[in-house]
Amino acid sequence: MTNMNNKFEADTGKILDIVINSLYSEREIFLRELVSNASDALDKRKYLGLTDKKIAISSEASEIKIEVNNKDKTLSVVDNGIGMNEEDLKSSLGTIARSGTKAFLEQIATNAKDKKPDMSMIGQFGVGFYASFMVADSVEVLSKKAGENQAWKWSSDGKSGFNLEKADKEDVGTSITLKLKKDAKEFLEETRLQFIVRKYSDHISYPVKLHEIDKKDAEIKTLNEASALWTRPAKDIKEEQYQEFFSHIGAGFGKPLLTMHNNTEGTISYTNLICIPSTRPFDLFNPDRKSSLKLYINRVFITDKCDALIPSYLRFIKGLVDTQDIDLNVSREMLQNNPAVAKISKSLVGKILRELKKVSEKNADGYKSFWKEYGAVLKEGLYEDAERKEALLDLCRFSTNENDDPISLSEYVEKMPEKQKDIYYISAETKDQALASPHLEGFKSKKIPVLIMTDAIDQFWLPMVGSFKEKKFTSITQGQINLDDLDEKNKDKKKDDKNEKEKKDKEYVDLVAQLKVVLGDQVKDIRLSSKLTDSPVCLVADEGDMDIAMEQLMAQRDTNYKGAPRILEINGDHSLIKNMKSLLSKKENNDLVSDAGTLLFEQARLMEGKMPADPAQFSKIMNQFLLKAIPN
Repeated sequence: MTNMNNKFEADTGKILDIVINSLYSEREIFLRELVSNASDALDKRKYLGLTDKKIAISSEASEIKIEVNNKDKTLSVVDNGIGMNEEDLKSSLGTIARSGTKAFLEQIATNAKDKKPDMSMIGQFGVGFYASFMVADSVEVLSKKAGENQAWKWSSDGKSGFNLEKADKEDVGTSITLKLKKDAKEFLEETRLQFIVRKYSDHISYPVKLHEIDKKDAEIKTLNEASALWTRPAKDIKEEQYQEFFSHIGAGFGKPLLTMHNNTEGTISYTNLICIPSTRPFDLFNPDRKSSLKLYINRVFITDKCDALIPSYLRFIKGLVDTQDIDLNVSREMLQNNPAVAKISKSLVGKILRELKKVSEKNADGYKSFWKEYGAVLKEGLYEDAERKEALLDLCRFSTNENDDPISLSEYVEKMPEKQKDIYYISAETKDQALASPHLEGFKSKKIPVLIMTDAIDQFWLPMVGSFKEKKFTSITQGQINLDDLDEKNKDKKKDDKNEKEKKDKEYVDLVAQLKVVLGDQVKDIRLSSKLTDSPVCLVADEGDMDIAMEQLMAQRDTNYKGAPRILEINGDHSLIKNMKSLLSKKENNDLVSDAGTLLFEQARLMEGKMPADPAQFSKIMNQFLLKAIPN
């Protein structure tokens, strides 16, 4: 039975349109994608054949063939890999199910408008097959899945949809045939094909062979070196070969931020060839995203879903690990608890963190680029990996209220005044929001740097880690911080300051009492501030209560979450607060002071990004004040 007129899903249709019409300048990458897919199919059959002899490749060798027919103007990429059945063809070639597709579309469309197509996008979201339509008027896929008897044929012109029907095919595997466009005849030429294969696919461990089938007695030639790149000595590998290898495994296009190729021998032996891509993938923060490091055993691909191989906070690492110290017949489920995998993981993670440390010390600009892309993810390790806490803290970088360039914690501690015992930080959704906070005013005036924390994970690791080099992490929006204690001047000055504070507290007793009556249980307490210089008021979390930023995070996840009442700090040196204190000398001014106190409290809430507790009452009082300020 033939299934006709199958429609492409909406996103698939959009991608086809973009690929065909916008990314026309580097059409040769279609061959890279088709050869990569064929290699993956061979890997999969090789692995599954270890436990299922019906699937295993028997007498014939694993290989990829490029068949050229000059007469018919067709090019075919043929493999004897795992193959596809009807459902596989529908799901793989009729839809794009991987996460990040929408973001992919938006970025690639933008790049296309700017006439700067980013070729790293092709293949990054499983859409490499569609690059075929850059050079072909139509594409036919003939496939027979290992272990099944029925073959299937998928065909499309890359426009409205595809046809899918039963077919005859003797051998297991897949053949993808492209009917080339008139202006794509270059891809029938031997020298052109050999150049493309060597440029993009030389590292693939299977032979890629060229067969000109319309030429009688034509020699079948192997176009690539056909040896796994990671098995070669690092000194013999060119940088361009590394780059193409990482493009092949979906790590992006161009030079990675960091490449690590090591052969480790000892109680556990393994080879790793890994990199940190120069740009992070769109779905890096997707909760379902796991590590995609490939695991090979004796050059046999086993899985790219071994979560035990590398922790989730290093999920941006791309590449592979190959070892001889694991049984080839081990199941994927058993890998998670395999002692050898655990030893490899410990060794590999240590290597990565040490290498990052070297980069941070020797290449400041390179590390700055790394931190911009992956810092928020690496900080997840502070929460998840207590064993490596110190190493991770050394790698962390933070901007401050004084400097846009991120600094290390060691640099912060070195610059601390002698009397400063804590590492101060402020949390906010954005740096601009943090810098606008009244909590920073006193720190600015005394030139005390404050770390800016803008990543959601900061609210989780900070209370867990607690300190760095015996210096406690302290939020400037929580608890009572007396900046006068940091004064480097003599003891007599500190004694005078203490006397002055006691005197000022007595002066404001009546105003504090009046505001407590007005605000009631909306505030936990009211006190004079030692850190405000320009603003009249701010809200502070009490010692032991949840930090303001953490409360906001909780509220985002639960709209019914209210949090604990805040402490209202008032600035006794601010003219507005002084005037309110003076007005209380006459009883008839109590209502005016009360209304002003309500407005100041709501102003403090607005500075935290919250709506007024009672919008109607807030508007009424505000209008009354405006009428007095703007008389007839």
